[in-house]
Amino acid sequence: MRPITIADRRRVRLAVGLLVLQILMLGVARFHDDRFMTWAPHDEWTDFEIEAAVDGVPLTDAEIEARYGYTAAGAEPRAGAHVRRAVRLAEERYHADDPAEVVVRTRVNGGEERTWSWP
Repeated sequence: MRPITIADRRRVRLAVGLLVLQILMLGVARFHDDRFMTWAPHDEWTDFEIEAAVDGVPLTDAEIEARYGYTAAGAEPRAGAHVRRAVRLAEERYHADDPAEVVVRTRVNGGEERTWSWP
């Protein structure tokens, strides 16, 4: 049996560090909506509806899709926060000069409906 070298110890530390980091990120994923940086399973299915109006004029389904990158009604295989984030970012970054009043309704895994409004 060969002796344990410094390189062996570094590899073990790196492997243990990566494993601990993944375990921590799994924990974060259970309690936080933002799961982009985790390897946690997408165990939520979110049905959503987006309603938006600019200057009191309702947007069509096609306008909603062009504005937010999501259909007016659909499903998202991740947390509902992804839909809300897309709406918020689109309004803040790209449509500050023509803001919309937006209502997003979500239902996670067929559960209770939640409503979010912008602004």
